[in-house]
Amino acid sequence: MMKTVLIESLGVGGQLLITDELENYPGFPNGVKGQELAQMMEDQTTKFGASIDYTEVEGVDDLDKPVKVIHTYDKDYTAKSVIIASGGSHNKLGVTGEDEYAGRGVSYCAVCDGNFFKDQDVMVVGGGDAAMDESFYLTGICNSVTIVHRRDELRATRMLQERAFSNPKYKWLLSHVVEEFVGNGVLEAARVKDLKTGNVYDYETAAAFIYVGFHPNSEYLKGILDMDALGHLYTDVHMRTNVSGVYACGDIRAESTRQLGSAVGDGITASLSAFHDMNS
Repeated sequence: MMKTVLIESLGVGGQLLITDELENYPGFPNGVKGQELAQMMEDQTTKFGASIDYTEVEGVDDLDKPVKVIHTYDKDYTAKSVIIASGGSHNKLGVTGEDEYAGRGVSYCAVCDGNFFKDQDVMVVGGGDAAMDESFYLTGICNSVTIVHRRDELRATRMLQERAFSNPKYKWLLSHVVEEFVGNGVLEAARVKDLKTGNVYDYETAAAFIYVGFHPNSEYLKGILDMDALGHLYTDVHMRTNVSGVYACGDIRAESTRQLGSAVGDGITASLSAFHDMNS
């Protein structure tokens, strides 16, 4: 009988925990809250016998051997099969003041921090699906939401764009970039540059929510597993990596679509492959 342990650093659900509403996941025609769906998945996981240990993976050893070793900050685990589903994290802008005002106006999670800025004017930096999804959530809390995007067109899906452009709470700084965050103890403004005119000016905002891309959480696997230049793990169609007994699924995998449905499918495939390989 197999024993399955899920090692989780914060909470089960990953990006679900910082996603307000999912509208494209099968079985929920009226949408579902990210945290609600994550709790359903956690309940189903433990119902069928898996255990969840809350700790942080710090490294791995002997992945190419029959018994692999996973190091966490408080203990080591051994396993015959390892499925890597460590996902990714949001990118930073890398501008002056970003770290200084992190948690004091600069945020990477609208669902986590939006309520701190109720009835205030905030901005979202980015123009993709994540930026539009989370900015829409903020329009239900904040007085206004300004979108800052370096291009003159958004990258989000047409549905998300249409919803945003029809909402009077949105303001737009297209063809703009943030060059610096400024304030006095807390964030007071973003120093922005108009890429068409070159004009640089301070734009007052109570908060800035950053959604400018995503990078895989694979640093601890470099030099051990094959990955692309950005750190996404290569797998075959069965989710097998280049090392026997090691599998990858979801956003950490190369060619991932970054969709929940496909990540779930990856996870099912990886689990079936691991079970097959251990019993063949």
